[in-house]
Amino acid sequence: MKKIALALLVALLSACTTPAPHLDHSLNARGQSPRVKFIVIHYTVSDLPRSIKILTEQVVSSHYLLTDTDKPKFYVLVDESRQANHAGVSNWKTYTQLNVSSIGIEIVNPGYKDTPEGRLWYPFPQAQIDELIPLLKDIQARYNIAPENILGHNEIAPQRKQDPGPLFPWRQLADAGLIVWPDANRVAAQRIMFEQQVPDAVWFQKKLAQHGYATPNTGVFDEATRNVLIAFQMKYRNTLFDGTPDGETAALLEVLTTPVPAAPAVVAK
Repeated sequence: MKKIALALLVALLSACTTPAPHLDHSLNARGQSPRVKFIVIHYTVSDLPRSIKILTEQVVSSHYLLTDTDKPKFYVLVDESRQANHAGVSNWKTYTQLNVSSIGIEIVNPGYKDTPEGRLWYPFPQAQIDELIPLLKDIQARYNIAPENILGHNEIAPQRKQDPGPLFPWRQLADAGLIVWPDANRVAAQRIMFEQQVPDAVWFQKKLAQHGYATPNTGVFDEATRNVLIAFQMKYRNTLFDGTPDGETAALLEVLTTPVPAAPAVVAK
């Protein structure tokens, strides 16, 4: 009797088992690309213990967390193959909702504090940047990420975010070959022209959108346009980032959005 019951149980289990699909991996589609197209850099606005708690126990998350310890290190919080919730409502060029297509890096940094003398921003220790740059190079190489797609959170969400702030050393990333930096000689030449007559709001909005920012198309220097200008200035002109559309900002935008034409190839005779 026991043997019959066991046989019936085996038969029932076999009937309920779904056969494994036959997967043939011999073909490979040409029309594909890596999920990751952007790297987004943040500061945590918290100390290390609270940053860990927030990024591991709440809805917000990031792929990497860079500590502010004497010898900084990265915590890997989300595997690169999975989506982390770090970007929120975001835009860059034709892309939206960048959580889907980016890797998020949170850096432990207090951000800023408001004082009677004004807002005080906290710098990033060099040890953190020395740890960050090799990871950025590694990610950029593995996913073939374009230099213009290594961004701050404030660039993809300029209406609501300020991180990583004006003291993040973007120039060091440029010197490391990670991002493009405007040529100083070209900027100086353009600045002479633009300081004689600063372009209007239409020009600034067009150029900011061409660079990649989600920019209003209102034709006036409204608050939203100034917020985009602040994000741009924090990165490329961090000595003054009040959103004023001045000649230097125009020169920086013009150089970044107008590449130098390639020299014609010399044909051997």
